[in-house]
Amino acid sequence: MSQEQFRPDRQLSDRRSSGRRSSGGPSNVNSTLSIIIAVLAVLLGFFILRDIRTGSNSTQTLPAATQDTVATTETSLVEVPVATTIVMTAFKVQIANASGIAGSAGQLTTELQGRGFIVQPAMNKSEITPKQTVTVVYYLLGSEAAAAAVAKELGGVAVAAMPAPIPTETGGLGEASVLIVLGTDIAGIPLLPSAAAVAPVVPVVPVVPVVPVAPTTTTG
Repeated sequence: MSQEQFRPDRQLSDRRSSGRRSSGGPSNVNSTLSIIIAVLAVLLGFFILRDIRTGSNSTQTLPAATQDTVATTETSLVEVPVATTIVMTAFKVQIANASGIAGSAGQLTTELQGRGFIVQPAMNKSEITPKQTVTVVYYLLGSEAAAAAVAKELGGVAVAAMPAPIPTETGGLGEASVLIVLGTDIAGIPLLPSAAAVAPVVPVVPVVPVVPVAPTTTTG
């Protein structure tokens, strides 16, 4: 009898304890989910904050190397004009007579020397060079500006690079870097005065003396 009385009580206590365990299950699950959500929120906020800081730094601050490159590029785009002055004594000129007019190359040599150019003794054209009707100033590489100055002094004749072979009777230029192949267009004709030598012309008004006229009297 005693054993049968205790069995229902044990069954009742087991039911109560199992009921308590089953009732505590959902609260534990909710707590776990809350912790997981909190951790995820913290991690998400950390990554968002890091991206914002990285983006702001990349847009506001340029590396030192980039800043130096920009400054160098802006400087290289600035063009500064450089004035060049041709010194007539810094190069030598050679005249080859291709006009067929005797003495014309020597005459031109004297005129250019009188204007400050260094001119070597005149010579004739080569045998294979035909007679020229147009004067041309030829230049060696690097003497383009000097040839242009000589051509301007001759009245604006043509300028071209030095041909090969060189059209002189010796086939060379000596120490000259500019060659004038004299044609019939300016051979024997004196050069026009340079702009610096031209003086303004002042017209002279002749003075006419005034002769006084004596008054005349009439007798009646």
